[in-house]
Amino acid sequence: MTIRVLLVDDHEVVRAGLRMWLESEPDISVVAEAGTAQEALTKVKDVRPDVVVMDLRLPDQSGLTAIRALRQRFPNLGIVILSSYANERFLTEALALRVNAYVLKETGSNELLRSIRAAAQGEHLLTRASIPAILNQHQPSRASSDYPFASLSARELEILALLAQGYTNREIGQKLYLSEGTVRNYISSMMEKLGLRNRVELAAYALRHNIHDWTPPLIEE
Repeated sequence: MTIRVLLVDDHEVVRAGLRMWLESEPDISVVAEAGTAQEALTKVKDVRPDVVVMDLRLPDQSGLTAIRALRQRFPNLGIVILSSYANERFLTEALALRVNAYVLKETGSNELLRSIRAAAQGEHLLTRASIPAILNQHQPSRASSDYPFASLSARELEILALLAQGYTNREIGQKLYLSEGTVRNYISSMMEKLGLRNRVELAAYALRHNIHDWTPPLIEE
């Protein structure tokens, strides 16, 4: 499957560089470009991309305003913000609009590629830029703070640790030799056990409880 991408940035040189780089990937095709929010709305309607990569600073209106309009008209569209702003208010608003990923322009290219591929699959990728806003927006749930993952199996803990590191379902499956569907099932099970509503809350919960520093006991599946 080729991922059809629309680039939205007010700098033509930036768009040209992104297009050249993205199209060097065998599974990505840039099908259109836009320099304004209004042009982006029109192009999405005309070319129906799988993923929009959008800057927040546009000459006619903010990228967040454009994303709000896109979400209303195209609720399943993959949206990746590519911005130089790490402002927490922007990050929080972006999360509320269900963007698939928030990537800083200074971040390495691999994070943008992973974000685009995750967005094309309908996944929401935890990126380094989004962690502060996620931690402030989502509070711990009902699980015990003394033993927060007591209800999870050893396999679920493995998956949760990788999820908190920002891996997609496909990447988690590849690492653990599981299918994407199996990974999704484990994630759904963890959300139900911990009383969480979505993948972002699950990642935030794991980060709040320092799963990277926590060594689980041996638990049988």
